[in-house]
Amino acid sequence: MGGKCITRQLFILFILVCFLQTLEFCVGQVYDIDDSTGVGRQFDGIGGISGGGATSKLLVNYPMKQRDEILDYLFKPNFGASLHIFKVEIGGDSQSTEGCEASHMHEAWDENYHRGYEWWMLTEAKKRNPNIKIYALPWAFPGWVGNGTRNPYTYPNLTATYVLKWVQGAKKYYSVDVDYIGIWNERPYSTTYVKILRKTLDMNGFTHIKIVAADSLWSVANDILKDPAFAAVVDYIGVHYPGTVTTDKALETKKPLWSSEDYSTFNDNVGAGCWARILNQNYVNGFMTSTISWNLVASYYPHLPFANDGLMTADEPWSGHYEVSSPIWVTAHTTQFTEIGWTYLKHGAGVGKLYGGGSFVTLQSPDKKEMTLIIETMSHDHSECIRPALPPYTVKPQNATFKLQGSFKTVTVLNLWVTKLGFNGQPSTLFKQVGSVNVQNGSFTLFLEVDSLYTVTTSSAGQKGVYPAPPASQPFPLPYKEDFESYNESAEPYDIVQQVGTFEILYVYGHSGHRKVLKQSVLQQPCDWCGGGNNTKPNALVGSSECI
Repeated sequence: MGGKCITRQLFILFILVCFLQTLEFCVGQVYDIDDSTGVGRQFDGIGGISGGGATSKLLVNYPMKQRDEILDYLFKPNFGASLHIFKVEIGGDSQSTEGCEASHMHEAWDENYHRGYEWWMLTEAKKRNPNIKIYALPWAFPGWVGNGTRNPYTYPNLTATYVLKWVQGAKKYYSVDVDYIGIWNERPYSTTYVKILRKTLDMNGFTHIKIVAADSLWSVANDILKDPAFAAVVDYIGVHYPGTVTTDKALETKKPLWSSEDYSTFNDNVGAGCWARILNQNYVNGFMTSTISWNLVASYYPHLPFANDGLMTADEPWSGHYEVSSPIWVTAHTTQFTEIGWTYLKHGAGVGKLYGGGSFVTLQSPDKKEMTLIIETMSHDHSECIRPALPPYTVKPQNATFKLQGSFKTVTVLNLWVTKLGFNGQPSTLFKQVGSVNVQNGSFTLFLEVDSLYTVTTSSAGQKGVYPAPPASQPFPLPYKEDFESYNESAEPYDIVQQVGTFEILYVYGHSGHRKVLKQSVLQQPCDWCGGGNNTKPNALVGSSECI
């Protein structure tokens, strides 16, 4: 008899649990969106990186029509990724992942502000968006900077002057103002050097340039807290691949926190899920106000490391083929409806985790007239980034009710954009405007599917830009030949991707027939970023692995 009672009680408990779960699914959790008690941190923008290294190498040689289309998808406001920040490598004549980027000063006596393609990339970005912010960072330095020590901090004044000259070159030759400067990518920093760099910039009229330290780990926060003079010259703490979390010491500095390099993941739908998750959760979990993708566009031979690890892929200039990958449209969910200078709302009042898994952030314009809410529900297995490891968690379909208060309590209609990433043969919906959301009695409810992204906004901006399909993919053309006669002196050949050393065109005077040759120009070991500098045998690649 007692056993039957227990069984009946368990059955009733089971029914009650099922009822409560069903009720939760139907009604959903209520989340406040309210600025009446203040706001969170200032939003500093979403960006992409060209460099680290040679990641945009093949883009320059695309047919002009397709090249312009690619650049529009990356930089044009209200069209594609519509990036707020463009981060570029200050070339240092050394291997920095996909190849070497040429320095503006191979030697102390040598200055040339027409080498490489980052200058061109900068002007193209600014042409499309004059308000885009420019962030420059060395991955390596020419050997003369360290005077043979392969350490750029041995002579910090010399190194600061070298960086200054790059900044001056951007301004003088391309009318590009640099907004942020970094120290040395993922390598040790020197507090003495950073202080000298600040002084050098200020003395030469670049007081507006902000310093980001140190494009590596959170440990820089310890020195900021210990050294007031160092703290005074660091404007932002920039870290790489933080896994959406920060440290107590970093928060204690009161500095703006950036994920100054992140993503680095194959640009399929899992990569898009990774990007969607960290764009929200870098702030939800880590109070990071800017996230920057490595890399901007995968425009390098696909047999090199990290193939397709850009927001989109453009690695066939010979055919004109390119792919607008799903991370482009994930980016648009934030960038097309916000601007640098907007503010996040507070945690618990517009920022937080969803009860059924996922996250949401709300940003508002400085005049408090515009509001954008971004919601992501990326599942664990469909949003793993290349690094770091992602702890287990679950996400389920759910209803979520958002209650508008404060500056937005009188809003009655919001615009809705949706992305649903498809897996296992299912199609994707990418950055689709699906109409409007009616706000009733200050609230609205959305049904949130798994692996989805939602932008709910007062803004009427937003456009899914589209061009006709690019030409079909083609293998690298053979036979291949190049006489270099069409290049300007000191130019870098389009298809030859330098791996160790820097190769550029040299004009041979008093020579009949061919007057231009390819010359390797690095005369001493650079202060390198990775082990490529230990290889003293210059080499370069041309063509694809299918050519071997």
